Amino acid sequence: MSDIEQLRIASVREQCTPAEWKARVDLAACYRLVEHYGMADMMANHISMRVPGEDGSFLINAYGMMYEEITASSLIKVDKDGNVLFKPDFGELNYGVNKAGYVIHSAVHEARPEVDCVIHTHSWASMAVSSLECGLLPLTQTAMRFLKIGYHDYQGVVLDEAEKESLVADLGTGEALILRNHGVLTVGRTVGEAFNWMHRLELSCRAQLGAMACNSPFVKVPQPVLEATWNNYQPGTRRPYGLMEWPALLRKLDRMDPSYRT
Repeated sequence: MSDIEQLRIASVREQCTPAEWKARVDLAACYRLVEHYGMADMMANHISMRVPGEDGSFLINAYGMMYEEITASSLIKVDKDGNVLFKPDFGELNYGVNKAGYVIHSAVHEARPEVDCVIHTHSWASMAVSSLECGLLPLTQTAMRFLKIGYHDYQGVVLDEAEKESLVADLGTGEALILRNHGVLTVGRTVGEAFNWMHRLELSCRAQLGAMACNSPFVKVPQPVLEATWNNYQPGTRRPYGLMEWPALLRKLDRMDPSYRT
């Protein structure tokens, strides 16, 4: 029997509240979009979503599935201590949760109760910028949004729960964090907001690497202009991110492949 035949996951919709099912659909959509926009690392990395109405539990991907395969029913529900509260029947594949993903995401969900979604990627652009001593530079208007982004020093593969404290301290109250020599992380009060932060962070990294490859001096932007531009992007200055584009992104996915909703 092929893996394609093995990986036939029955719908769990009837076992969820309407609010949890919506969260599952949104989270599955986010996985597909991260894949579509070239930010996935095969089956590595994770996106998590808090379960509405359930204190301390969140949804995360099954370790072993590609982002393009993720569906609403394939997501695993865990608590803040790593206990699996619910997982679908994967048959002989019997997928579980990757520990490194659990450590990072549980740390953020526990420390930031206002955060519903956490996205962590290892894209080629974000890994490259994370390895630069200069970090992310405010070279473009998009990058100026991340003028005060946090940095977390590399401590090895994130398997030790002792790293949680420094991770959440480095994130602080912000929406984005560069994990040095590793990748990036963004958070949001909604999945649309978290995806917006990640998409713009990815564009900023790619633009910087493109500019650096030209081996030409950068145009200097005055610090007051940088600060004013950064302020224009802050949550208290403008409407929340994701409100407008998330419904449009779901329509885009529905035109491409609506199987994420199953």
